[in-house]
Amino acid sequence: MTFRGDANFDTSTVSRGGGGRGGGGAIAVGGGGILTLILVLASMFFGVDLTGLAPQDASPPSQGQSQGEEVTGCTGEDANDPANVTCRMEGGADSMSRFWTETASANGIEYADPRVMLFDRQVDTGCGAATSAVGPFYCPPDQAIYIDTTFFQQMREQFGASGGSLAQLYVLAHEWGHHVQHITRQLERVQQGDSGPQSSGVRSELQADCYAGAWIAGASETTDDDGGAPVLIEPTQQEMNDALNAAHTIGDDALQEMGGGGVNPESWTHGSSEQRMNWLARGFNEGVGACDTWNAPEV
Repeated sequence: MTFRGDANFDTSTVSRGGGGRGGGGAIAVGGGGILTLILVLASMFFGVDLTGLAPQDASPPSQGQSQGEEVTGCTGEDANDPANVTCRMEGGADSMSRFWTETASANGIEYADPRVMLFDRQVDTGCGAATSAVGPFYCPPDQAIYIDTTFFQQMREQFGASGGSLAQLYVLAHEWGHHVQHITRQLERVQQGDSGPQSSGVRSELQADCYAGAWIAGASETTDDDGGAPVLIEPTQQEMNDALNAAHTIGDDALQEMGGGGVNPESWTHGSSEQRMNWLARGFNEGVGACDTWNAPEV
C-alpha cells in the first residue's frame, strides 16, 4: 500500500526502543479473564497450544520497561522506502489512529490510541519480558503494540510470505484490532486455554483480522491535516494479495504443516489460513459492522 509522497504524519504513538532488561523469561498477561495473548502468538508460530501456561494472576509492569524514543519527521516518501520499516509503521499508525478515532466517534465509543513500540531483540513490557521469538503482540496492561521490525524479514525468509508493504501494515492493523477489542471489552470474552476452530481465542483473532481488513478499505478515504488529502492511496489488487498471502501464511494449519507435526485443529488458537483470509476479506469488503465473530454461528 502506497503512502502519498508528501504526506506528513501527525502522531506521537510510535516509539523506537528495545534492549530492555528482559532475558526471555516467562511472559504473562493478566487481569479480567483476558487470554495470555503472547502465549497465543507463541502457539501460532510453533504449532503447539501453549495457552495453558498462562498464569492466573496479574503481573505488574516490569521496572525495567522503557518508553523508547518517539519517532518523528517521517514523510510518505520515507514510508514508501522498502528499507524504512520504522517510518512505514509511523505512517500506518497515523492512518489507523485517524480511522479508528472516526469509527469510534460514529459509534459512540470512547477511544484512545495504543502505543506502538518498535524494538530490537528484546523488550520489557507490562506483560513481562519479550524477545523476537514471540512475534508482534498487543499487551493489554500497557495498551501497547510491540513489534520487532526484523519480524517482517522472518515472514519472508522463514514463513514464505511475500512481506510487501501492505502485508507489513496488516500485521500492525491486526494488533491495533486487539487494542480496539480491549477498549470495547471484547477481549474479556476470550476463555483461557480455549482452542479449536470455533473457540473464543480463534474468534478473537479473526475479529482482529476483520478489523484490519476494514482499515485497509477505509485507509484511502482517511485524510490528513494538510488540505484533507488521503494519507494512503487505494491498494492495488497485488497489494491486497500480499496481505491475504500474509494471512494465509500465518494460519494455524499452515504453520503446523510447516512444523512437520501434522495438522491438529483442536489446538488452533488463531484460525486456519482459510478462516484468516476470509475474515480479512470480509472486513475489507463489508466494513467494521461485519466483524462480529462472537455471534457468528461458525467462523
